[in-house]
Amino acid sequence: MSKIQSLLGTAALMAASVVALPAPAAAQNAKVSEIIVYGTDPCPRSTDDEIVVCARKPESERFRIPERLRQGGSLQSRQAWAVRAKTFETVGRTGIQSCSPVGPAGYTGCADQLIKQAFDERKEQVEGESTPR
Repeated sequence: MSKIQSLLGTAALMAASVVALPAPAAAQNAKVSEIIVYGTDPCPRSTDDEIVVCARKPESERFRIPERLRQGGSLQSRQAWAVRAKTFETVGRTGIQSCSPVGPAGYTGCADQLIKQAFDERKEQVEGESTPR
């Protein structure tokens, strides 16, 4: 008789565990909302039907382009094709103001190119450090 009682006890435990399974299944059907809040904005409260997960970011990030969409890399990879094409126009140029070792006074354009390049690099650096308006 003890074997029958132990089998019945095991069967009862298995039946109880089957009855307890629907509770986690109900929790898995709840809608999950992921929200980003900025600064001191309040996070919306969760309800019975919805779970709200908030990520808090600083106020300075509110109007910026999301990090995954921001362009990175070198200047050459971010440079517009129109600017690249303009540099190709002056590749074989010789003579005055050309920064070329060939032709009369070809060296005279080298200082101008260095100055223009320095100003462009500084302008890009300042634009990269400032926050968008």
